[in-house]
Formats: sequence, C-alpha cells, structure tokens
Amino acid sequence: MSRPPFRFTWSAAALKAALLVLPAGILVVFLVWPVVNLIGRGLVTESGIDLSGVSDLFSRQRTWRLVGRTVGQATAATLISAILALPLAKSLYLKRWPGRGLVKTLVTVPFVLPAVVVGLAFRLVFASTGPLGFLGLDGSFAAVVTALVFFNLGLMIRVVGSFWAGLDPRPEQAARLLGATPTKAFWKITVPQLTPALAAGGSLVFLFSATAFATVLILGGPSYGTVETEIYLQTTQLLDLRVAALLSVTQLMIVLAALWLASFARRRSERTLSLKAGPSLARPRQLNREDRFSFGITLITALLMALPLVGLVLGSLRSASGIGLGNYWRLFNQPVPGFTVTPIQTLGRSIIVAVIAMGLAVLVGGCIALALSGRPRRRWLRRAQTVADSAFMLPAGISAVTVGVGLFITLNRPPYDLRASFWLVPIAQALVALPLVSRAVLPVLRAVAPGQRQAAAVLGASPGRIMWSVDLPIMARLLALAAAYALAASLGEFGATAFLARPESVTLPVAIYQLMARPGLDNLGTALAGAVLLGAITSALVAVAEARRPALPGVEM
Repeated sequence: MSRPPFRFTWSAAALKAALLVLPAGILVVFLVWPVVNLIGRGLVTESGIDLSGVSDLFSRQRTWRLVGRTVGQATAATLISAILALPLAKSLYLKRWPGRGLVKTLVTVPFVLPAVVVGLAFRLVFASTGPLGFLGLDGSFAAVVTALVFFNLGLMIRVVGSFWAGLDPRPEQAARLLGATPTKAFWKITVPQLTPALAAGGSLVFLFSATAFATVLILGGPSYGTVETEIYLQTTQLLDLRVAALLSVTQLMIVLAALWLASFARRRSERTLSLKAGPSLARPRQLNREDRFSFGITLITALLMALPLVGLVLGSLRSASGIGLGNYWRLFNQPVPGFTVTPIQTLGRSIIVAVIAMGLAVLVGGCIALALSGRPRRRWLRRAQTVADSAFMLPAGISAVTVGVGLFITLNRPPYDLRASFWLVPIAQALVALPLVSRAVLPVLRAVAPGQRQAAAVLGASPGRIMWSVDLPIMARLLALAAAYALAASLGEFGATAFLARPESVTLPVAIYQLMARPGLDNLGTALAGAVLLGAITSALVAVAEARRPALPGVEM
C-alpha cells in the first residue's frame, strides 16, 4: 500500500510570518536604514562616536527656542482640540438634528486636506487684508496653533465621539436621578469615562502638531521656526547635514514619546471597551434645552472652520485683472517657477505618483493587517504581535521631513543611488500613507467575532482557508476606504516630497509652494487656484469613501 503524497500545510503562525516578509523588507530598507544612517551622520565621524556636535547644538539658545516652539505649539493645539471636542462630539455623535451630517463632514474634512492648502487658507485669513487681519496674528504663534487646531480637531472629535457613543448612559442618568446637576454629572461621571479616548486622541493630535511642516513653513514666516522647518533650512539652504541630522534625532525623540503615549492610551481604551458587557445602550437622541450650549459651540465652530475654506476659494478668483477665472486659466499656461511644467501638468504627475503610492500602501498595509489580525492564545505570540504592531507604526512616529532627509542622504551613491529615480517619491509617500491603511483595516479584522474562525476550523479549514474565507472578504470591503485615505494623503504629501522631487517628478503641493514663495499677485493667485483644486480632489475622495463605508455583519464593534 503506497503512502499518500506529502502535502505541506502552512500553520497559522508560519502563514502570518510569511505575510510580514514584504512589509518588513520595505520598512528596513526605506525607513530604518535611512533613519539609522541619518542618526549616524550626527553622532559618528571617521574617528568614531563624537558627541561634540550634540553639546554644541544644545548650547545654542536658538535650539532651545525651536524645541520650545515645537512642544509649545503641539501642547496648545492638543489642549484646545480636547476642550472643543467635548461639546462637538456630544452634538455630532449623541444627538439628532437637521444638518448634523453636513456639519460633521465640515469639521472632519480638514484633517484630510493637504497641509499646503491649510497653510495657504490661513495665510489669507490672517493677512493684513484678510477678514481677521485686524488681529495682527500674521506670522505668529497663535496663527500656527489656530491652523493646527483646524487641521486636527476632526480627528479628536472622531476619536472622542466614537468612544462616547459606545458608553453606557445609565451611570450618568442614575447620578441625575440622585440629584446631581447636569454639569456635575457630566464632569464627575462622563468625563472620567472619556479619559482613555481623550488621551488617545490628544496623543495623536500632539504627534501631528509636533511634526507639522508645511503649515508652519507657510504661516510662520522667516521669523518663526520649529524643529521641522529648521531641518529643512539646514538641509536645503545652509547645507549643514550634521546639524540637520541631530535636529532629526531630537524630533524623533519627541514624536516617539508621543507615539508611546498614544499606544499606551489606545491599549487602555481597548481594555476599557473589552470590559463592557453587551452592545451599547446609547443612541442618538433629539436635542433638548440642556444641549443648547454644546449645539451653539458646534455651530460657531463649524462657521469658523468654513471661513478659511471660503476665503481660499474667493482668493483664487481674485487676480491683477479683477475677479474671474484667470488664476485657473494660468494653471494650464503658466510654468511653475524653476520648472518647465505647468501646475496642471504637476497635478497629472501627482496623480500618477499617488496612485502608485496608494497601491504600495494598500498591498503592504493589507499584509500587515492580515498578519496581525488574530488573537493568539500563547503569551509569546501575543507579545510578538504587539512588538510587530508597534514596529509597523513607525512611519506614523517619524516625521515626513526626517524620512525625506534620511532617504536623500542614504540612497545617494551607487549601487543604491535612487535620488534620480522616479520610484523614490512614491515609496516615500507610501510610507507616509501606510499607517492610515493598516489602521483602517486592522481594528475591524481584530473585531471579527472569534466564533467565525473557530467554526471554520472545526469544519476542517486550514489557516490559509480561514484567512481566505473569513478575513479577506471583510478586508476587501474595507480596502476601498483605506485606498481613498492613502490616495488623499499621497496627493497632499509635501514634507518628504519637498526633498526628493526632481524636475521630472515635481508634484502639485511642491508647485503650489514654489508659486506662493515668488512675488507677484498672479503667482499667489495661481497657487490659490491650485490649492482649491487639490483640496477639492482630496476632500471628494474621502467624502465619497466615507459615504460608502461598508456596514459589516458579524463584526463586533
């Protein structure tokens, strides 16, 4: 009797390890290696480790001023966003009223707008001739913080509102029945319950505010600088790569501390949610008299957030010859200063680069989500999963400027000279978009009811078959949403692209900045028209994706 032929069957651990080979390789080659090389430029010389540059850098008052502004602007933006998020999240996630969907879109869309667009919009608002020019905030700390709040408030509202909508309202109702005033019940009962969400959202807002580049570069002017803008200055104008490397290390320490805090808060949030029994009893209810304050704050905030966008559109219609579409016409005819292409041609290149970056981000992010989506029983596997999860979130913890500088100085000599390669820009943009893809898919895959996988295993399905039949159908329905976010992020990416774009691969955000930096009303008007076009495309992408966000049966959320 002959033996049956040997058939190799993948174990679950081996299959997931194989899925991580491509993401790990890309992360090591295009992120870890450049960042380590960048750190080495600042700390290592031909004679060995040399810390004299560190002591010299931090003996300058300018360095401490830059670090203070970076931390200060991020802290101020985080606190203001957290304060505003409470009344707005209550109105938008716990109440029903006409126009709620429109207002929710208005306050959340700014998060996906390109930073160049946001910077230009607020520059118009705070200019001496702008609607808020009388405040004298042009080029000030307050102007930068206001723009950062505008940019990140939607993220904070979404984190807090989604968490709040899942809380059981009965503890606050019981406190009210026992005689507590609405205000006291809110601060004593609800706010402590919201602490994990406030900490998680606040950590992310701090992270994005500390690494803000284009917004600060456009709004701050020559007299205002942060660590990010100083890296750009030292690299492109002063050509001091060692100082730029040391500043990148400083920035890396700041953002990694914020990323660790965000991860800690997220784990607490997930632990808190896992302790809740059964589905939430909270449902959106009609507004009542007690909600007048939060509703009023919501409408005022929405109107204020619309002001920069309306100003941007109106500014794009104003040119030296009067009101009209002349600026939009110049998008097709006026070459970008320093380049031989028109802004509309750079848009075509931006779309090509962004589509490639989106494809890479979706492929790599999908592999990460599939590999890390399970709930291992063994402790060492759970720890390995946690370590891998943190490692693949590194692109969110390293600023785009650091990524760009690292790639620029690392892949600059044969056989690894890719600076003139078309592919370096989409790879850098894919790294920036990667956390958006994995975070859009991974939490949902982890929330799949375990019974589905267990039932498939009992019926004899292999780990690969389970992944194909259970996980992939769910992930496929989420990939359109993830792809839209990745495409929007890549279209608006400026930090890394500003270092890596060549004349033949210049993108629209870089073209907008070049036009804005040149004197002349026509240059500014063309930049505004390009910003309106870019903002409209990215906003439409995310709005359509959100409107078609799939409802997934069998997923415990």
